[in-house]
Amino acid sequence: MKPMKRLSIFLACSAALLCGAELASVRTVYVMPMTRGADQYLANRLTNSGLFQVVADPKLADAIFTDRIGDAFRTALEEISPTPKPPAEDQGEDAKAGKDDKKNDAKKMKADDQAPTPSSSFGRGKGTFFLVNAKSREVVWSTFELPVGSSAKEMDRAAAEIVSRLKKDLGKK
Repeated sequence: MKPMKRLSIFLACSAALLCGAELASVRTVYVMPMTRGADQYLANRLTNSGLFQVVADPKLADAIFTDRIGDAFRTALEEISPTPKPPAEDQGEDAKAGKDDKKNDAKKMKADDQAPTPSSSFGRGKGTFFLVNAKSREVVWSTFELPVGSSAKEMDRAAAEIVSRLKKDLGKK
């Protein structure tokens, strides 16, 4: 086998192990409100499976289940758990530079207000579910399970299938 091919296989396996390791570290999850009440069915199935502890306070969660990602999700995450600001190191020259940066940021914000907002298809996908690390904001797992209808029976079936896939990916029976 050629060295480059070995390297690419090694990197692919390493990436899969890292994702699996991050998924395996999840103990508590918060389930964001979802379309058609899917959050209620998913929370029920997760709780009954014992796979994760479902928490009612998102600040206590290791990860967050959602059916849409994008600007609205990012805003909700910032409200739940704001991204920490970098610590101020030196108050001398850096403080003066910080004032100049604030002026430049204000000018940039005015320019950004005039720029067109990029459109995104994130958040419009029906049937896609994401598990997002609450701290790193990385998607650690996702699946697609489109409920056939909005009946309680169908929503519960879809939630059961999602939990079943998650168990399989975690290597649990």
